[in-house]
Amino acid sequence: MLSRLMPLFAATLALAAAGCGNSSDASSPNVVPSSAAISAPASQPDAYPIAKASAQGEVLSVLSVEHQVNVATQRDGVVVTISKDEGSMVKSGEILGQLDDRAVQFELVKARDDLQVAENNVNYKAAELKAKGAALQRQQQLRQLGLSSQADLEQSDFEAKAAEYDLNGWKAMAESSQAEIQRLEVEIDQTRLRAPFSGAVVNRYVREGQAVAKGDKCFRVSQLAPLQVQFQVPESAPQHPKQGASVGLVLVGDPGRSLSARVVKISPVVDPASDSYDVTAELTGKNLSDLRPGMAVRVIWPGAAHSAP
Repeated sequence: MLSRLMPLFAATLALAAAGCGNSSDASSPNVVPSSAAISAPASQPDAYPIAKASAQGEVLSVLSVEHQVNVATQRDGVVVTISKDEGSMVKSGEILGQLDDRAVQFELVKARDDLQVAENNVNYKAAELKAKGAALQRQQQLRQLGLSSQADLEQSDFEAKAAEYDLNGWKAMAESSQAEIQRLEVEIDQTRLRAPFSGAVVNRYVREGQAVAKGDKCFRVSQLAPLQVQFQVPESAPQHPKQGASVGLVLVGDPGRSLSARVVKISPVVDPASDSYDVTAELTGKNLSDLRPGMAVRVIWPGAAHSAP
């Protein structure tokens, strides 16, 4: 009986061992992947299209202008007039808005009156000094003839010097009044918000009746021309731009329209973070009046990189 069961027992042990071996291979976390599994990611498509675009010499940038600033108040006040709104064309020095200047105007009237008083006294003291000087000369002559005392001579000399001091004092008062008038005129001019250059008002941040503090921005003024584009060129690029070199541009919104530009500025230093330097090109040619700062363009330059304007 025992001899019959031995073969069956051995077969059972063999099957159990085979089942344990297969289970270990499927659940083991330390199995080394095959060479096919390791090389599979290498067949995936390129994940860096930006680098490919740079290699083709095209980079996305925007049109810009050199002058675009916020016009801020130079003093505290209340806005009483808005002369220019968004979209208005302005010339250099033209008034965009105005703050209340009544208090300064009153001070200016007083300063001008003080100047008038000082100038009148200057004229009076000048005439008085002339008379005192003549009296002193007469006393000196009389003293030489023995017809006047030393005390009379000294009194005339004192009066002549006092008149001269009074004249100099009123002259100083007149100069001080003139300086005060100039200071107040500057303060009044500071209540006028003026365009720093010719261009267009692109933003208005204030309204009539609004109280503003010194330094608050009120308008944003921008040039509309000449248009520029800024980009970066790596130091290792195969081609380096030179002053006056041509640069090709393509409008993103109108790919069929090509533009040309001329290099006007090249940075003399290299940015160590990007190993690149800034280049500015100015658009040239005709029919540019419909272009505006901020329009997206593609810069065609070997190895160019985008530089924010």
